[in-house]
Order: sequence, then structure tokens, then C-alpha cells
Amino acid sequence: MTDVAKLCPLPNKAYILLETLITSKTRIRILLKFFLNPETKTYLRALSGELGESSNAVRVELNRLTEARMLSSEKEGNKLLYRVNELHPLYEPVNALIRQYVGVDEIIKNVIKGLGKIEKLYISGTLANGLSSDIIDIVIIGEINIDYLLETIDKIEKGIEKKIRYMLYTSDEAQCISFDSTNFLLVYAP
Repeated sequence: MTDVAKLCPLPNKAYILLETLITSKTRIRILLKFFLNPETKTYLRALSGELGESSNAVRVELNRLTEARMLSSEKEGNKLLYRVNELHPLYEPVNALIRQYVGVDEIIKNVIKGLGKIEKLYISGTLANGLSSDIIDIVIIGEINIDYLLETIDKIEKGIEKKIRYMLYTSDEAQCISFDSTNFLLVYAP
């Protein structure tokens, strides 16, 4: 078995499963938006603009996900504010599938173990905003073995067929940066 196969067994399995189970690309993008950052709250028009989809297509999918109780909605003025329902019995399995779909699980599982003293690992950029991307931006805070990081990222990229960009910060450097939940999704903190 190759190193890549060990690191990323059946890399496209989550992708194939998600694309087969959910045939609506709009629904997948909405699920990514809400499940990758569960603190997200948004309105129909804002989401439709962000996804570059018609408000009618987004409304249909929001209604389906709300009827299934995967999303909850609350009235704020004359608008409905949507968010993921973390109490739904399928929240954890769907969240795990989404994280596998974008490759986050492989990064956490394989980068963490030999990297050194990691204090925090964030996903940033497009994925942190819940949008699908061929590039995974990560921010690592701690004392890092850079050689191990480069070797591991190369293997993971081949396995998940996505590019990984990284930023490294020491604890002191990270104190000067605001890692807000809108732009940074905390995925690991021991």
C-alpha cells in the first residue's frame, strides 16, 4: 500500500456519496455553508448573492432543509434568518460527511500527529465561509516541524485532489491576529 493510500484511503468516496445522495448542487453548497461553520446565520438574499444562485433556487433548498429540520429559521423583522440545527439527530453524521467531502478530516487526522506542538488549527478562506473550493486554506498556530508539514501536505493533496495552502504562526504572532468565526473555522484545539 502506498503512503498516499495509507493517508487517504478511498479519497473520493465522500465526494461520490454526497454527490449521489444529494443531486442538487445548490443544496450541497448550502449544506457546506452551514455545516462548515455552524455559527453562520444568514438571510435568503444574502445567501443567494454569496452563492451566485437565483433567490428562487436558494429558497426552494432552504425550504426543503428547513422542512427536514436540518436548518432552523427565525423571523427577524420582515426577513427569515437561517442557521443549522445542531440538535438534529443527523447533525453529527452529516457534519462528518461534509468534512470528509472537503478533505478537512484527512488534514486533521494526518497533519496533527507528527507536526509538533499545535495549539490551534483553523480552516480559512472560501471553505470557512461554507463554499466549496479546490483550495483548502489552513492556519496553524504553534511550534511546527516544517519538513513534516510539507511532506504530509504533499501526500494529502494527492489523496484528496485539492490544493492546501497554509499559514504558520507562533503563539506570540497569533495574539496579534483576530481569528473571527466568520473568516476562520476552528477545527482543532487540543
